[in-house]
Amino acid sequence: MKNKGCLSAGTIGIALLIIVGVLFFWGKNGYNNFVAQEQKVDAKWSNVQTVYQKRANLIPNLERTVKSYSKFEQETLTKVVEARSKATSINIDPSNLTEADMAKFQAAQGELSGALSRLMAVVESYPNLKADQQYINFQREYIAIENSIRTETVYYNDAARDYNILIKQFPNNILANFTNFKEKPLFKAQAGAENAPSVFTE
Repeated sequence: MKNKGCLSAGTIGIALLIIVGVLFFWGKNGYNNFVAQEQKVDAKWSNVQTVYQKRANLIPNLERTVKSYSKFEQETLTKVVEARSKATSINIDPSNLTEADMAKFQAAQGELSGALSRLMAVVESYPNLKADQQYINFQREYIAIENSIRTETVYYNDAARDYNILIKQFPNNILANFTNFKEKPLFKAQAGAENAPSVFTE
């Protein structure tokens, strides 16, 4: 009976070691997978910020071009410059990105998009400005960047959605909660976002 008792204790000890080992490797692999997926999301967010920054970088040249036409509506241009300043002043930490951060970022970028659209609509009434080579160059770059913005935000959403599913699935959600991996917010579709820019005419 004594040997049987010892064997049972030994068996229990081995079983516990196996369980601990399985939990350790599951936890390690799960954690590393979370890290890899989160890094992928952060990289996609960096790409999003890069294309938005490229758009913002176009505006000083646009401002100089438009200002050369003294009769142009300066108030429209001023609103673009102010919207650019607001949009570029928002700094987002991707590791702590929240729904509120995303909403603030999108609102500021949307305000800049609206200001640019209004300015370009006004330009249609100024044939000389519309035909200016610098403005034509801006048109081309702007359309390319707007398309890049759409592409990169889709890539970000895809990566964030995959990550969110990963950390919310059972039993990953237990490990995610324990290790403080949090859901990433998604870009919300805006009216007309599915269309390419069409503010320019030949």
